[in-house]
Amino acid sequence: MHFMKKYFLILLVNLIAVGAFAQNKIKPGTWRGVLKPFAGGELPFNFEVKDTAGKQQITIMNAGEHFKVKNITFKEDSIFIRMPLFDSEFRLRQKGNILTGNWIKHLGNRDAVTPFTAQHNVKWRFFEKPATPAQQITGRWSAIFGEGAERDTTVGEFLQKGNRVTGTFLTTTGDYRYLEGSVSGNKLYLSCFDGGHAFLFTATIQDQKTITNGLFGTTPWAAVKNPNAKLPDAYSLTVLKPEYKKIEFSFPNLNGQKVSLNDAHFKNKVVILQIMGSWCPNCMDETAYLVNYYKKYHKRGVEVVGLAYERSAEFEQARKAVLQEKDHFNVPYPLLLTGYTNNKKETAKSLPMLSNFLAFPTTIIIDKKGDVRKIYTGFSGPGTGAHYAEFVNGFERLTDNLLAEK
Repeated sequence: MHFMKKYFLILLVNLIAVGAFAQNKIKPGTWRGVLKPFAGGELPFNFEVKDTAGKQQITIMNAGEHFKVKNITFKEDSIFIRMPLFDSEFRLRQKGNILTGNWIKHLGNRDAVTPFTAQHNVKWRFFEKPATPAQQITGRWSAIFGEGAERDTTVGEFLQKGNRVTGTFLTTTGDYRYLEGSVSGNKLYLSCFDGGHAFLFTATIQDQKTITNGLFGTTPWAAVKNPNAKLPDAYSLTVLKPEYKKIEFSFPNLNGQKVSLNDAHFKNKVVILQIMGSWCPNCMDETAYLVNYYKKYHKRGVEVVGLAYERSAEFEQARKAVLQEKDHFNVPYPLLLTGYTNNKKETAKSLPMLSNFLAFPTTIIIDKKGDVRKIYTGFSGPGTGAHYAEFVNGFERLTDNLLAEK
């Protein structure tokens, strides 16, 4: 009898332990997450939870992008999910098949908090059973965002298969990355979530050539189909002031050591200067590209330097954010902390030789004599398909030409 009591006591302890362990897991499988309330409605996105090597991993899915998140911790009944970029996190609780809590975006001097819920084993994004599409929107569109002085002309590119739509909007300052959504009847719905940026687009499709009544958050937009729609040449928007030929600065790296283009390290090198911020999604796409570009061209005489303009000008706070980016992408080139914020006027003040600074990222191409040869505004990332390939081919052809110069 004593043996049986002891046996059942051990069994009970083990069951309690197993139960406690089970609480320290998010249910594996596909989830549908929703940020709400959100400007313009509810913003949905899908993610998958997997058990990998004894740990859990989340993959956020936006069209062709699968964004991995590994920093997941548990404390009592709470789940903490730290995003690998953009200084944001989820704080959640799990009850059955439901996750509830908040997405918290740290903005330097304040936090932006958005309520969040997610349902397990749901694969659809906007509608479980969308209405039959009334129109087909595959193709290129000339899209206008905003009104009056705030009007911004962009290029929309969409691919529709049945109800499912993927694509993006290209602007003079970059693109809206991997958008995914649905056409239901004559309504268009698109969303994207990357851990730092949450995009929601809705609109009415009047016919195969006209989209109206659009909302991006609270910004109105409309579009007309235009196979010839294009943006201004990204190499023509930001330039050096006439009295300058070179870029000059002296900023500390992540170890606090000052770096200047006058350093011997850069002599007789082609230098790519990346004006960026760890908060900027297009900058992250460019960083991912430049890491591979650096590996390809560094031995041939190319150096890359990133100038970081963060939400906070305070060194340690900015360093923490930039170090997160460096670690995530395994950045092999120096990232410098400018001590200026991501306000475009601040950037122009820190680099007074630039005229008409418009966007993060901006990329400055410097020849072996130290002279600025080209300035590229924005970045068309891999979510833009052929536009990204076109940029890469042109950028590397330019690099080859500069390396060939005596």
